[in-house]
Parts: sequence; C-alpha cells; structure tokens
Amino acid sequence: MRIAAVMAGLLTLGACAQAPQEPKRELDAAEQAIATAEQARAAEYAAVELREARDKLTAARDYVKKEKMDQAQRLAEESRVNAELASARAAELKAKAVNDEMQKSTDTLEQEMDRNTGDGQ
Repeated sequence: MRIAAVMAGLLTLGACAQAPQEPKRELDAAEQAIATAEQARAAEYAAVELREARDKLTAARDYVKKEKMDQAQRLAEESRVNAELASARAAELKAKAVNDEMQKSTDTLEQEMDRNTGDGQ
C-alpha cells in the first residue's frame, strides 16, 4: 500500500513536470507592447494592427484557460509582433504628417519669396 502511494505521488509529480508552463513572459511582453503602441497613438494611426494585437492577446488568454499553452504562447507572440507593428506604423505615419506639413510650409515660403522679389511664374 505504501509503495503504491509513493508510486502515485511520483507519477503525479512527473505529470506536473511535463505539463506545459503558462506563457506568462510572452503574455506580459504582448501587454507591454500594446501599452507602448497605445502611448504612440497607434489607435489613431494603425487601428487595424492594434486591434489585431488585442484580439490575439485575448485569444491567447482564452487558450491559457483551456490549458493549451502552445497555442497561447504562439498567439501571445503574434500579439506582441502586431503591437510592435502598430507602433512602427504609427511612428511612420506621424513622421510623414510632419514631413508633409514642413513641405507645405516650405512651399508657402517659396511663394512668398517669389511674390516679394517679383519672380512669380
């Protein structure tokens, strides 16, 4: 009886050791990347990418609840990548907007200079 109890205990410990671990690090990284994207105003400039990141994070959490850790880890990593893409896209579009505004200002200044020097074409 005692040997059976020890064997059952060892089998239980072995099963626990082999169970996939919750992808906490990947989930945390995805959450941080989403927060960073939100601070970069990705909702304004890269709404699609940010929504995909949030959706994949939600799905990853659902897989954790279902104890499907491999799928949860994969979706958490995809969520992080989508959030990083949203941040990069937001930065690109903000830089483009600044560049466009600077170009308009330059064009306006050139027009003023042409008017003032009488070189209007």
